[in-house]
Amino acid sequence: MDSEIKEEVPVHEEFILCCGVETQVLKCGPWTNLFNEPRANRPKLLIFIITGNPGFSAFYVPFAKALYSSINRRFPVWVISHAGHALVPKGKKILTTLDDSNAQEINDIYGLQGQVEHKLAFLRTHVPKEVKLVVIGHSIGCYFNLEILKLAPELPQKEDKGTWCRGMGQGEKLNSENNKSES
Repeated sequence: MDSEIKEEVPVHEEFILCCGVETQVLKCGPWTNLFNEPRANRPKLLIFIITGNPGFSAFYVPFAKALYSSINRRFPVWVISHAGHALVPKGKKILTTLDDSNAQEINDIYGLQGQVEHKLAFLRTHVPKEVKLVVIGHSIGCYFNLEILKLAPELPQKEDKGTWCRGMGQGEKLNSENNKSES
């Protein structure tokens, strides 16, 4: 029965050019472009999952579907791959935006800092500022999440009850001494 519920969950696969690199984004729910949604219909919250290594988004589909079902399909759940870690299938369209201006600014997009900046550029380009975030990371994705929270003062911070960061794995421990964050 539980697997039947998860199978009914819509998952949209997109390949987006972010910072000049193809990026796979898997989206649970009917919201594929938050900017195209009329403000009244736009979800108030986005659950954003950053993968661990090797950055393979499809690994997280069962978790994303279960999470989406457990919140009664009220909010979108998106999973983003690491920059350069997903191959675009032949014939699959790569979506581009006019606001991919961060491409020239990231020197080492495939390094740790570059991956952090890649995720931050995605959030700035594809998520309206008024949409609150629940950010989940697995393994190194936890580290990326914590770095994003430090680098992005324009995102609603935890005190606003706007951005919540939750980690699953060792990445959470990488920066625990520097970040004194609550779990």
